[in-house]
Amino acid sequence: MSNHTKQPQVRRRRVFYIPGYDPIHPRRYRELYRKEGRAQADISGYEIAISPKSGEGLFGWHVHSRQDGAEVQVECEVLVWSDIVRDSMSNSIPATYLQLLRTAWIYIGTGALWRLMRLRKGPVIAALYPVGMLIGQLAIALAVAWGLTMLLWNLAGWLGVVPACLIAYALLRWFRKIDNRLFAYYLMHDYAYSAMWKGAVPAQLKKRLSEFTAHIQRALECDVDEVLVVGHSSGAHLGVISLANLLRVRGLSNDGPRLAFLTLGQVTPMVSFLPEARDLRSDLKFLSNQSNFTWVDVSAPGDGCAFALCDPVSVSGVATDQKRWPLVLSAAFTQTLSVERWRELRWRFFRLHFQYLCAFDRPGLYDYFRVTAGPLTLGQRFAGRAPSKSRIDHPVSKFRSVRS
Repeated sequence: MSNHTKQPQVRRRRVFYIPGYDPIHPRRYRELYRKEGRAQADISGYEIAISPKSGEGLFGWHVHSRQDGAEVQVECEVLVWSDIVRDSMSNSIPATYLQLLRTAWIYIGTGALWRLMRLRKGPVIAALYPVGMLIGQLAIALAVAWGLTMLLWNLAGWLGVVPACLIAYALLRWFRKIDNRLFAYYLMHDYAYSAMWKGAVPAQLKKRLSEFTAHIQRALECDVDEVLVVGHSSGAHLGVISLANLLRVRGLSNDGPRLAFLTLGQVTPMVSFLPEARDLRSDLKFLSNQSNFTWVDVSAPGDGCAFALCDPVSVSGVATDQKRWPLVLSAAFTQTLSVERWRELRWRFFRLHFQYLCAFDRPGLYDYFRVTAGPLTLGQRFAGRAPSKSRIDHPVSKFRSVRS
């Protein structure tokens, strides 16, 4: 499947992590790597140590690992777009409800929602959750306003509407305040951001992705054995765009570092199924045909927030006869997590969506810390592996046009 098996072992690696739609500071990912890497090393019997990154540039950390008799040095860096996420989440409560109406209209009106439901029910339910939750919150607030108006009517008449409306709005503000537990506003902003331009890449994000491409290109000019780009959730299709831009302009030399792409818990169809996502569909088509490059897509049916085992190229309707990638594999949570651990995490949907970045107490073929800090390239590690038999790899999207 890849000529990477002929390459020597990795001693030095650069890892670029692209987060999903997340407003949190990137130090969260460093601490997650530190905690979960230590846990996985204890379980799997290797050594891994993390230290702060020195110098200017991107936020990141240094990893020193001993695995399978080899020492590996890794520089992990986060390609940040959390500031763009925060800006997109700064809407008022009324503006969020307008977002809800517009986003629902786009997905329903274009037919994208019905196509997405043919893939996996989990992420579609996750997409409908904020709609139902926000409508439910509004219904409660309106019911409170109506009840108070009725109570005050004999005393104040129409004037009773004013305090009733103020209390109802205060209730909506309280719901938003506790959204760190409900995730309704967060998810609504997430889906609205993808739908706002009907799948087209907004100018601010396009500029940021060009910066991502430049960082990756500079890494390929360094003295390392592998440059690994990891895209999680929405970060998966951002990685597709960044790498397609790089390979179109630069290409890859056979004597430089190996370039590899790992996508985890991807939600690409939420964007690629929209009518104006021609650029993304073009990039998916282009990237899937590249040689001298590795792209592995890992997901798990137990992750209800991802389009698990859905080949993002094929389901988007842009696969060609020359298609090589991605290799679609399952993290198989029910097998790689113990019964006790699975029972603990099963209904914690957002935590499960991050399990790809965490320790498995019954690790299988996929181990994030072996992939990012082990002595094998991504191509070597998964060479000869057959794709998951339960993957979905036939065209489903209604919109399949690409950039001309």
